[in-house]
Amino acid sequence: MAGIGCCCSTLSSTSNLHTSWLKFENRTHGEGTILGQPSRPRRNFSIRAEMNFVSAEEAKELIAVEGYTVIDVRDKSQYERAHIKSCHHVPLFIENQDNDFGTIIKRTLHNNFSGLFYGLPFTKPNPEFVESVKNRFSPESKLLLVCQEGLRSTAAADKLEQAGFENIACITSGLQSIKQGAFDSVGSTELQNAGKAGLVTIQGKISAVLGTVLICAYLFITFFPDQAEKLLAIFTTT
Repeated sequence: MAGIGCCCSTLSSTSNLHTSWLKFENRTHGEGTILGQPSRPRRNFSIRAEMNFVSAEEAKELIAVEGYTVIDVRDKSQYERAHIKSCHHVPLFIENQDNDFGTIIKRTLHNNFSGLFYGLPFTKPNPEFVESVKNRFSPESKLLLVCQEGLRSTAAADKLEQAGFENIACITSGLQSIKQGAFDSVGSTELQNAGKAGLVTIQGKISAVLGTVLICAYLFITFFPDQAEKLLAIFTTT
């Protein structure tokens, strides 16, 4: 006769950070017969930890009061532009330098469009991500995962929870949503601007300059129409 086991973990919560965690498993061990009928195969039902999404202020409290460690999961380029001081860099995606024919074509297309206009590197999932974190931290460690938009940190948190990590938090909407000076940072730009690169940033600067010139020209024509007419006559006759 098959053995039947059931286990249910406890429910824990942290009300001030809106965190809850519940895990339930129902297992039927082994296979056999019960009253002449084959037993059902093993079944696993699991509801994993609910992710802890926090604001920048709550994140600072987690670091200062509760001893959370910051892990930056962004790619190398964004990390080097700006990152939180004393954080650990474990990228969820790494630059794809594979040289098979298909990857070369995709990389070329990417670099000529997304890479050129938005400064985004051509990346692939980091196969060593979970192992890299496990080599540095124990499953009981308190970890604050950060990225630029909040998507990669959420995906990274899911992977780490599946690997047994329980005390994980992410900043809602990522570093792009925080205020300037919210964290002590290292790099050539502000944390919220670390995702901006490529021709888009140059275009933005050009647009700002052109806008300023046009406004000045409009004000000059409005308040000094005679001088503006003379300048226009000079340019049209030369």
